[in-house]
Amino acid sequence: MTTAYITHPDCLRHEMGAGHPECPARLTAVNEHMRSCGLLEQLLCLEAPLANADDLKRVHRSSYVDLIFENAPVEGYVQLDPDTVMNPHSLAAARRAAGAGLLAVDEVMAGRVLNAFCAVRPCGHHATQGRSMGFCIFNNIGVAAAYALQEKGLERVAVIDFDVHHGNGTEDMFSAPQWWDHLLMASFFQHPFYPGSGTENPAPNMINVPLAAGSDGAAARKVLEQRWLPALDAFQPQMILISAGFDAHRDDLLGGLALVEKDYAWMTRELMALAERHSQRRIVSMLEGGYNLAALGASAVAHVKTLAGL
Repeated sequence: MTTAYITHPDCLRHEMGAGHPECPARLTAVNEHMRSCGLLEQLLCLEAPLANADDLKRVHRSSYVDLIFENAPVEGYVQLDPDTVMNPHSLAAARRAAGAGLLAVDEVMAGRVLNAFCAVRPCGHHATQGRSMGFCIFNNIGVAAAYALQEKGLERVAVIDFDVHHGNGTEDMFSAPQWWDHLLMASFFQHPFYPGSGTENPAPNMINVPLAAGSDGAAARKVLEQRWLPALDAFQPQMILISAGFDAHRDDLLGGLALVEKDYAWMTRELMALAERHSQRRIVSMLEGGYNLAALGASAVAHVKTLAGL
């Protein structure tokens, strides 16, 4: 068994206009860093399928999913919110991004791989039940988590989010009491910072840890050891899903935290040890943010190389 690397060319065709930071070059950088260090040859490379509307409607309102499907442009652009735009390829890209998580859950649950990394875009963790937000159209990690719980017979999954921005969309989806016994979300994020959420009255299944600008890997390690792991060990998740944003890197100008590659590798090792204790080593990781191309590519390599035990 190995690590699956799931992506699709459609994810490169989504673009939101000249100068937008969430651009195809992000995914190209990740793929090229994986290829240049020989890592792709040691992974099981798979193409992401298209998530269907019913897959998306497990966590998104039906009216929202229908709105996106019906208003996808055949030419030009459609503005969904101040930060998020669709071009004629965006719907397919968003469906592939969500579909990658579904395939990853399938592969891990079937035992064909130990874990998986989904190199996809658009990112997803800001998309709420009923709206796009912050470059995100569908909530990829939320779609995967609900699928694991509702279709794969799992009773408890954990979502880990180490993006520099709070995963407000994922929190929106899973804060209702019906989820409290089944999903635990643990995150750190820069605060105060976009989207300005995560600090006021979180639900009992939300372990939200705000960090001040300038916080580095030592601060992240303290969060993981003192806040995340006690809650996660008590929860005993049967699968761990990771919103893997690499924009907390010290070289990323869209954020203000100061992590480096070795911090992502360390966090990954700790989450793998957690998965060994409780989850039959099952981990599904999905790309979120990261906007300095060199730092993004190098951080993703550190994360995936660790997942693959290399």
